[in-house]
Amino acid sequence: MTAIRLALVAHDARKDELASFAERHRVFLGQCALFATGTTGLRIMERCPELDITRLKSGPYGGDQQIGAMIAENAIDVLIFFVDPLSPLPHDVDVKALMRLALVYDVPMALNRATAEMVLAAVLRGGKAAGEAAG
Repeated sequence: MTAIRLALVAHDARKDELASFAERHRVFLGQCALFATGTTGLRIMERCPELDITRLKSGPYGGDQQIGAMIAENAIDVLIFFVDPLSPLPHDVDVKALMRLALVYDVPMALNRATAEMVLAAVLRGGKAAGEAAG
């Protein structure tokens, strides 16, 4: 089985929570091909220096769009995006576009910690993200 290609994104108010999530799952994530938007990736790398993360641009500077393009090219298997629904986002259009692409291409997407835990559990059981071909 090839490595799961996992994208990690978090709004500012959720970056520490995502870094904590990554730290808790560092063994599993160490077996994945990890991609993250710039600041989120940096925050995770500070907590988990052993993880190999490809950092893209920061979200407002095109990182969300880069991950969206990877989804469209079938280069991402799972999107974990810790969203802060209570903060205004100047790049809200990009965020919505990224989420729309995950929906269009049927990529499992977790928007909070509870769902991320369930998605990882499904991947560990061998669900769609673990290598089944998309329909």
